[in-house]
Amino acid sequence: MSLLTNALEEIPDIVISRLPIYLRTLRLLDAQGAEVTSSQELGQLLGLSSAQIRKDLSHFGEFGKQGTGYNVAYLCNQLEKILKVDCVWPVILIGAGYLGHALASYNGFEHRGFRIVGVFDSDENKIGTTIGATVIQSIDAIAATIQRYRCQIAIIAVPATAAQQVADLLIATGIKSILCYAPITLTVPAHVRVEYIDPVIYFQHMTFYLTKGCIDE
Repeated sequence: MSLLTNALEEIPDIVISRLPIYLRTLRLLDAQGAEVTSSQELGQLLGLSSAQIRKDLSHFGEFGKQGTGYNVAYLCNQLEKILKVDCVWPVILIGAGYLGHALASYNGFEHRGFRIVGVFDSDENKIGTTIGATVIQSIDAIAATIQRYRCQIAIIAVPATAAQQVADLLIATGIKSILCYAPITLTVPAHVRVEYIDPVIYFQHMTFYLTKGCIDE
């Protein structure tokens, strides 16, 4: 049951995007004491077809047996290896506003494979203060922190007007993956991957399906 894929095979990104969801669900099942699950059960929990789940997993090997399903702990372990979260990745955070404080204070990152090792801001009133045990540093210290921890991942939590400039700086200092909370589409080189989290986009998607119920001004 090799984790290696055919070097010539191109795995669709949509498949990769579902793997963390499978892993999250399997971890919940594991925490509940489940030892075995099936593609049918996972499909019911996730609103996907069992055939889709089996097809997605088949890109990476054979993880279950017909009639017996998947060993939950084993499949968790294998997905962690595939997603490379069987270790802890160092992450830097730029922006120490309300959102930045919330992200830096969140204790759910590390047990899922990520640790914020540095928080940075351009506001001199914030530099030198702390978020928990983390001291907020000047933007000028980003390069040294990236080099020290060999960081490849950064979170941008700054206003949209500053996001592109921050992204350019991060890319120039070696960052290869960016999680962007700013409501803007960044321009980045092809080798840099960006994921966006903009709650307003999701709100606007949902309101399309709702009966109009705006607040009266």
